[in-house]
Amino acid sequence: MLKKLDEALAQFVRPGSFPLAVRLVREGEILSERTKRPSRDLKTKVAVCQTFSMARKYGWQIAVGADDINCPLALTAFGFREETETFSCGEMCANMFTETLTAGARTEAEVPKFSFREYQFILAAPISRADFQPQVYLIYGNSAQVMRLLAAALYRRGGYLTSRFSGRLDCADICIETMKTGLPQIVLPCYGDRVFGQTQDDEMAMTIPAGMEEEIIAGLEGTHRGGIRYPVPSFLRYAPEYPKHYYRLFEAWEKEEKTKHEK
Repeated sequence: MLKKLDEALAQFVRPGSFPLAVRLVREGEILSERTKRPSRDLKTKVAVCQTFSMARKYGWQIAVGADDINCPLALTAFGFREETETFSCGEMCANMFTETLTAGARTEAEVPKFSFREYQFILAAPISRADFQPQVYLIYGNSAQVMRLLAAALYRRGGYLTSRFSGRLDCADICIETMKTGLPQIVLPCYGDRVFGQTQDDEMAMTIPAGMEEEIIAGLEGTHRGGIRYPVPSFLRYAPEYPKHYYRLFEAWEKEEKTKHEK
């Protein structure tokens, strides 16, 4: 099914970077030997958004845990470190994303979170290269490509898709929100994703929970038959209009033809 999904995404969506398979790994699960760890293999610590960029741009299978991540907000949200009052009081948000501690605390309370030590690693790889069973699929693209995916996700069930945005901690939106809701999510790349993940201004993302593979493939095929395409075709069957003085040429040709016929 992973191969079929990857092929369908390549045919109907054509993303500019590898679509990813993502899994949250519990203690006791074994990572394969080819899985890279930033602390071990790169001798550095990274942000989670940076991890996804490495996987989707380099084609790596990569896992990050408490020893690999240096973003304290992500460490908190994913339960790799315990949530403290310093986080929950809004201090990390106030005077940057919110005006007050109260507003910041409201934002932090709504961040999707896993329980402390619920998982040990975040594991990501291109769908075509993953040697594990994913829980979430992550596809970055432009807004038209995400729209194409959205149409596929709604093909059978109809209705609207509801997603939440805060402009920060999109890694939590990608993994935690998708796993907790069991629904696809539109992802607006956060500030950190743009700085550290180097996600570009023309990029956004969509997540798909595992179990929807067949539905997404059928949705991509069905909407394609219905006329939904990427790249979006331009409507070109219209008569252009030009500056008024251009039309004098038609008048000149008419006069010339009239003169010829009179002779």
